[in-house]
Amino acid sequence: MIYPFVGTLVGEALVGEGPEIAHIDLVIGPSGGYVEQTFVHALASPAKGHTPLLAVLEPNLPAKPSTLMVNKVTIKNAAQAILMFGPAQAAVAKAVMDCVGEGTIPEMLAEELFIIVSVFIEWDAADKKKVYEYNYQATKLAIERAVARKPVASEVLARKDTAKHPFA
Repeated sequence: MIYPFVGTLVGEALVGEGPEIAHIDLVIGPSGGYVEQTFVHALASPAKGHTPLLAVLEPNLPAKPSTLMVNKVTIKNAAQAILMFGPAQAAVAKAVMDCVGEGTIPEMLAEELFIIVSVFIEWDAADKKKVYEYNYQATKLAIERAVARKPVASEVLARKDTAKHPFA
């Protein structure tokens, strides 16, 4: 097996439908690298409507590897904030920990890696269960793709002229 944790890994996944749809982009990198530097900088630099937060299973129980969530859409109201600081936060943490538990991310590296997850919460989203489920699935899939370094360039090239973006 090729050791997958060299340099920065990038993953992406879109799961679900309707206003609760989840679109996850993420990067995984080693301690001392660019992902860690960006992680620390982002955590220390919140902006109005964009407050980075740690992915936690519950308060005082953060995911390992340390995982920072950043929102792609400006949070404009309490209902949207609750979805980010509740079901999405727990879903991302659970997906990270399931990837560790299943060996996608080796447990022995859980303290040596950093993950940054960009999370999309639409302003009209309301169903907490769907937000949780879709973000869980998208985060897990994005991590699996990142670690497997998928898709490879040849797959993207083969589909570049027939690909259909759902929002284009």
